Amino acid sequence: MTETRFTKDHEWVLLDGTTATVGITDHAQEALGDVVFVELPAPGRTVEAGEACAVVESVKAASDVYAPLAGTITEANAAVEADPALVNSAATGDGWFFRMTLADPAAFAALMDEAGYAAFLETL
Repeated sequence: MTETRFTKDHEWVLLDGTTATVGITDHAQEALGDVVFVELPAPGRTVEAGEACAVVESVKAASDVYAPLAGTITEANAAVEADPALVNSAATGDGWFFRMTLADPAAFAALMDEAGYAAFLETL
């Protein structure tokens, strides 16, 4: 079963077993504007929850992307590195950033669900 959760740093996390696919939300890509560069973490890198592990640059600004949970990076999305505009056109689809194996899959439950993220956005 797959489920999507969200962070206050505007990352989305799709969990499938112990593998999490991570990207930035539509809200984040809209705030950034046209994405022109993405730097992704190397497979094999171990990250802690909240650790800056990727960079997304737009015509407006550069922003860090944080690991939503602790684990090991297993794959970086080469398509996004080759065509950063995918982040704008498909932020929650083909524009994903990286996949990781979670150190503690149960920690996923602590992230916001879609309704929680929507309520969070209303406070901004």
